[in-house]
Amino acid sequence: METAAGIRSHAEVAEKTAQDTTVEESLPGIADPTSVAPRDARALSRQFFRRLAELEEGTHEYQYARNTLIEMNMSLVRFAAGRFRGRGDDMEDIVQTGMIGLIKAIDRFEVSREVEFTSFALPYIVGEIKRFFRDTTWAVHVPRRLQELRVELAKAREELSSRLDRDPTVAELATLMNITEAEVVEGQVAANGYNSSSLDAALTGDGPEDGEAVLADFIGVEEEGLRLVEDFHALAPLMADLSERDRTIIHMRFVEEATQAEIGQQLGCSQMHVSRLIKRIIARLRQGMLGELGCA
Repeated sequence: METAAGIRSHAEVAEKTAQDTTVEESLPGIADPTSVAPRDARALSRQFFRRLAELEEGTHEYQYARNTLIEMNMSLVRFAAGRFRGRGDDMEDIVQTGMIGLIKAIDRFEVSREVEFTSFALPYIVGEIKRFFRDTTWAVHVPRRLQELRVELAKAREELSSRLDRDPTVAELATLMNITEAEVVEGQVAANGYNSSSLDAALTGDGPEDGEAVLADFIGVEEEGLRLVEDFHALAPLMADLSERDRTIIHMRFVEEATQAEIGQQLGCSQMHVSRLIKRIIARLRQGMLGELGCA
């Protein structure tokens, strides 16, 4: 005598076989949808979408059609993800994110629109990937340890703020997270790298009389030494053209800061002669800097 469990098992097998037969009769069986060529996938996708629109959600055939569409069109995700290959993130993460966009496109696509599914799906896929970068990319690169610390700090701050009804102190955050106060401060500083502001960002004054300014007007100082860089580059070849004695005089006077008398003693000439030599050398260098050397 057959048990109730055995009868139920036979019934489930019979139902599964009937469902599989229905699928095979209405849709082509594809052993490995991921291996379908893109050109064939376009034609097959239209057939599967037409059938999907007729099926009841949640049925075995509906799931078969939907899953096959997802697997057949994975090449679209890989194509879209390839555009972001140079962004530094793990390609597997990018592809997985793009798959979310593909699934959304499949669930929203309608054959009646008479539009190619590839044209419809790519904006969904690319949009999802861009959203991933917008939500996860830091403006300034910081170590992963500090990125994770920032997330934990945010959770701890939210928990303490609701509990204390005020912003928590560094010591309170350190106690809750079981880390040192120095690590809390390090995490808070690193969090500043998540967002950045443009130096050209407009700042609006409080009063109508205040003119519009940009952030760069209020930070940093003008480095006078930068003005000399171009002059140094222009002067270097002119110094190389000087005789060894003239270069020695310039070095002693302006690098060693020796007096004209000390230079004269070194060269075996008078202080007055050294003065005339320095004036002549400087005049030559000045002419060269002004582009007048050879024209005088």
